[in-house]
Amino acid sequence: MKKEQSLGRIAVICAPSGTGKSTLIAKLREDFKEIKWSVSYTTRAIRVGETHGKDYFFISQDDFIRRINTQNFIEWAKVHSNYYGTSRDFVDEGLKSGDKMLFDLDVQGADAMKKIYGKDAKIIFIEPPSIEVLEARLRSRGTDSEDVIRERVANARKELLRKNDYDFLLMNDDKEKAYKQLSETMKKIME
Repeated sequence: MKKEQSLGRIAVICAPSGTGKSTLIAKLREDFKEIKWSVSYTTRAIRVGETHGKDYFFISQDDFIRRINTQNFIEWAKVHSNYYGTSRDFVDEGLKSGDKMLFDLDVQGADAMKKIYGKDAKIIFIEPPSIEVLEARLRSRGTDSEDVIRERVANARKELLRKNDYDFLLMNDDKEKAYKQLSETMKKIME
């Protein structure tokens, strides 16, 4: 008797801030309607155009810490002076239901998913063409202070040292080319 596969699929997009991952993820979500998007929790301020419950669950630092203490997160991290976390219930229920799930996590979050889910969590690392291009992208956003930009660039340098530690590596030097590679990679993961 053939054993039914009961586990869902986990795809994690990991990239330094300013790499263009949000643009690529938005396109993925348009083209792969069957994928269940993981909405993370964060303590950072909501940005123009973002929606609570769709882009993130924006909560207070006190609420976030309470959720840490009750082990509500499968992974959480303090990144760029803000907390981010992924709901344990979302992941466990999705795997049991056979859902195809997509996550946007930093290096720490990707490591936590790999540690818990092993080969069931496929990590796609997206790198920028260079640190200079990444810094220019961050500045063109116009959303961060000079101190935050410096912190994000410094963090990106550290994250890029880990780029070969994951299942897939893509470079976003051309949006269309990068998306084509990402789309093909997602098809492999979601099979």
